Amino acid sequence: MSPAFHFQTLTPDTILDAIESVGIYPETGLTPLNSFENRVYQFRCDRANRYVAKFYRPERWTDEQILEEHAFAFELGDAEVPLAAPVVIEGQSLFQFEGFRFALFPSIGGRQFEMDNLDQLEAVGHFIGRLHQVGKAGRFSERETLSSAMANEALQVLLASPHVPQSLMVDFAAAGQALVSAIESVWVKTDTLRLHGDLHPGNILWTPDGPGFVDLDDARSGPAVQDLWMMLAGDDNERRLQLDTLLGAYEEFCDFDTRELALIEPLRGLRMLSHMAWISRRWDDPAFPMYFPWFAEDAYWQRQIRDMQAQVAQIAEPPLSLQPF
Repeated sequence: MSPAFHFQTLTPDTILDAIESVGIYPETGLTPLNSFENRVYQFRCDRANRYVAKFYRPERWTDEQILEEHAFAFELGDAEVPLAAPVVIEGQSLFQFEGFRFALFPSIGGRQFEMDNLDQLEAVGHFIGRLHQVGKAGRFSERETLSSAMANEALQVLLASPHVPQSLMVDFAAAGQALVSAIESVWVKTDTLRLHGDLHPGNILWTPDGPGFVDLDDARSGPAVQDLWMMLAGDDNERRLQLDTLLGAYEEFCDFDTRELALIEPLRGLRMLSHMAWISRRWDDPAFPMYFPWFAEDAYWQRQIRDMQAQVAQIAEPPLSLQPF
C-alpha cells in the first residue's frame, strides 16, 4: 500500500483510539482542519482543553526529522516566541498508534492575519526576528536545506509525471527549464539558519496578544528571506512599504543581509514549481483529485506555462529594494 493511500485506514475510530491511548479523552467530535499533507483535527477534551491532533503522512519524514521539528518548537517556546509547540506526555511528544505517528498541540484561537495592516505586519516582523534569533543559535542535522537545486528536482518530477498534457509538454518543458535556469542564475549564496520554512499568512493567526505561528511541518535551513517574502503583496510601492515595515521591526532582534532581497523572485519561482510537483506526487491520495480537480485540466497547464514565462521576466527585473531615506 502506498503512503498516499495509507490514510484511508485512518478512520474516526482509529483517530479517537489513538488520542485516548495517550490519556486524552475527546468530549467533542473531531473537526478536520485545512491540511492536505497530513491529517489534522481539532477537538475539546473532557477537561475542557482544546487540542489539535496531527497525524503525519507516512514515509514523508523520519522520526528523527519530526523530533527535530519538535525540539525547535520547544526552543522557540522557551524564548517566548508565540508558536504552538507539541504537547509532552510522559516525556514524549511523538506518539505511534497502529502504524500512524501523531502529535498533539494546544489549539490556538485567533482570526486571520491582515497582510495590509501595517501595525500587524510590524508585530509579525518583531516575532519573525525573534524566531530567527533562536534559529541562528543552533543547526538542524536532520531537516533539509533550501537550495536552488530544488527547482530542477521539482521540474524533473513534473516532466516524468502523467499530469502534464502531451500536447503541452514541449511548451511546458521549455518554460520550466527557462524558470529553473533563471532561478539558478541569480541565486545568492548567503548564510543559512533554522526557519519556519512555510511562513505564509495562513500559518499566522491574530490573537488578543498579537500574532501566533502554527505548523512547523516544513521547518528547514535556508536564507532568512524565505520566512519574510510571503508577507509581501501588491505593486512595487506597496511591497516596498511592507518590506520597510517588516524589516524595521525584524532588525530590532536580528540582522538581515540585504543581498537576500535578490532571492525573493527566485523563491517565488521555486514555490511555483514545488507546488505543482507536490500535487503531482500526491495525486494517488483521494483527497487531491477531490480538492484540486483543475490539475487535470489543460487550461491549468496553459496558465502555468504563462505564469512561468512571466516569472522568468520578473526574475530578470532589478530586485525589490528598501525605501530610500
